[in-house]
Amino acid sequence: MNGEPIVLVVMGVSGVGKTTLAKALAERLGWTFKEGDELHPAANIAKMKAGIPLTDADRGPWLDAIGGWIDGQLDAGRPGVITCSALKRAYRDRLARPRVIFVFDRLGPEAAAARIAGRKGHFMPPSLLASQFADLEPPGPDEPVIAVDGAQPIAAQVDAVVTHLAMTSAT
Repeated sequence: MNGEPIVLVVMGVSGVGKTTLAKALAERLGWTFKEGDELHPAANIAKMKAGIPLTDADRGPWLDAIGGWIDGQLDAGRPGVITCSALKRAYRDRLARPRVIFVFDRLGPEAAAARIAGRKGHFMPPSLLASQFADLEPPGPDEPVIAVDGAQPIAAQVDAVVTHLAMTSAT
């Protein structure tokens, strides 16, 4: 990335561990962390709490807010890590910038459901997980992505991302 700051967008379905991974990456790299769910409009959170899946139209303002955060980081010359499900290619295309890399945290439906069932205080109910997997379009080989296995320990996931970044910057 020519020494210029980058932003990592940690993506995947609910329950995969995006926040845990993103926080660990930000801490390890010394970069700014942002929880993308904090940028959801109140109406989106209310829909999800009610068990209603978001539509593409619902996600538009949220994706724009995430894009605004990314732009703010890059314009200020600061690297960062933000979470965003970014389930569809169209969403990732909307967030894509020359210095953005997606980190695809992969996990199967059963493991993600078990994690959701065990967490407290999150607005995303387990009933919406199937809709997330239905919407998921895994990143293609032409996208700037680092894929990690969400079943691996967080330290191993962080190591994989940091190693990939180091190899990328060395070329």
